[in-house]
Amino acid sequence: MPHPPTTYLVDAAAIREKRKSAGLATSELAERAGISRRYLSHLENGTREHMTPAPFKRLRLALGVAEDDLLTPPEAQSAKE
Repeated sequence: MPHPPTTYLVDAAAIREKRKSAGLATSELAERAGISRRYLSHLENGTREHMTPAPFKRLRLALGVAEDDLLTPPEAQSAKE
């Protein structure tokens, strides 16, 4: 049985775009996801690129999106390496 990844490489622009599309302020989304506004801000501006499974799931559920909607696309991951 496959194990979940230890961290998820998230797409800063996708998080910001999904939040804005949902009409949520940073503080509103952070509260719904159970993370700090500062942490969410770091995710959206690319300062933080990795999330552990639990907060990633809460963020995804708070936005009502699929897992792949917030992940950095594989081709972008390759470009970073």
